[in-house]
Parts: sequence; structure tokens; C-alpha cells
Amino acid sequence: MTRGAIIAVAALALVSCGRAEREPAGYSSSGALCGIAGLEGARIAPIDGPGACGIVDPVQITAVSGIALSSPARVNCTAAAAFKRWVDRGIKPAVGKRGGGIATLNIAASYSCRTRNSRKGAKLSEHSKGNAIDVSGVVLRDGTRLTVQDDWHGKRRIIRKMHKSACGTFGTVLGPKSDSFHQDHLHVDVASYRSGAYCR
Repeated sequence: MTRGAIIAVAALALVSCGRAEREPAGYSSSGALCGIAGLEGARIAPIDGPGACGIVDPVQITAVSGIALSSPARVNCTAAAAFKRWVDRGIKPAVGKRGGGIATLNIAASYSCRTRNSRKGAKLSEHSKGNAIDVSGVVLRDGTRLTVQDDWHGKRRIIRKMHKSACGTFGTVLGPKSDSFHQDHLHVDVASYRSGAYCR
């Protein structure tokens, strides 16, 4: 092997090594997070929160089926899989071709070590276990913004359709009809109940 060839091989090894350090374990540039095609992001280090908070095997979602998230969502793979199903079977059909389709999903919250509705003395929220995601609305490709706050009573009822389509895919679905804490976002989580899904 010539001296030039040796230098080229060494340089390639250094580049590959640097890439491995930058990309977290489980990263997939083609979008197959949690083994699910179209779910993009990366596996991240375990989250060890205080008390019962935390996620043993968390992922950070950045896009779903080609739709970017406004901010990365940190959840477990069970919640990530349910979120993907909701996007494909509920959110996208609810919006349809309006405004050219969805460009961005606005994420209001994902993992957070806190109680339900951040109320003192309440039970831990499903957010504290990586089981929940809050969505505040969508941005369409033509720049139109649809929000839970402003469009729950909209003529096309797109936000309401999104809310209804989540029931069953998730164990809990909360929106403006549920209480004063959910006037500006849809809360979905994968908690299971003997009586079935709780959707308000």
C-alpha cells in the first residue's frame, strides 16, 4: 500500500470515529426510531428523575412521517409508537390537503417531572414517566396556524377531529372540554384503565 493510500485510510477512520461520537446510540438518519419507519430522532441516555420520575429507555422524537416537531419530544417507545399511529391515522386525515398539508406539529410538552396539572399534592403526571405528549396545534405548508386555543370551535372542526381520533390509540385524551388546564393543548398519554380509554 502506498503512503498516500495509508493516509487516506487513516483519515477515513478518523471521520468515522468522529461521526460515531456525535450520533447517539440508536440514531437512524432514515427515520426508524423504536424500530418504526417514519419515526425520526434518537435514543438518549436514561432519564433518572427524582422519586418515581424518569424514563429507563427514552427516545427523542424530532419528526413523524416527514412532519417536523416544533421541539423534540422526549418519551418512551410505547408513547412514541402511539404518537406515530395518531399522526398517520388521525392528525393527517383531519387536516387533509388544507393549506398544502401539515408542515409542523407544535409540541407543548413531553417528559417533565411534575404532578398532574402541576398542582401541589396531586398524583404524578404521565409526563413524569415519558408516557405523554401535549400538542398545541399545527402549522400548514402555506403558513396557516391552527391552534387548540383559537380553533377548537373553528368551522372545519379540524382540532376537534384530531382530539376525537386520538381516543383509543391513547388511554387518556384531554382537551378544552375536560377542564381549565387544557384550553390551549391536547394532552395524550398511554396510561391504561380497566374501564377503557378516558377521552374528554
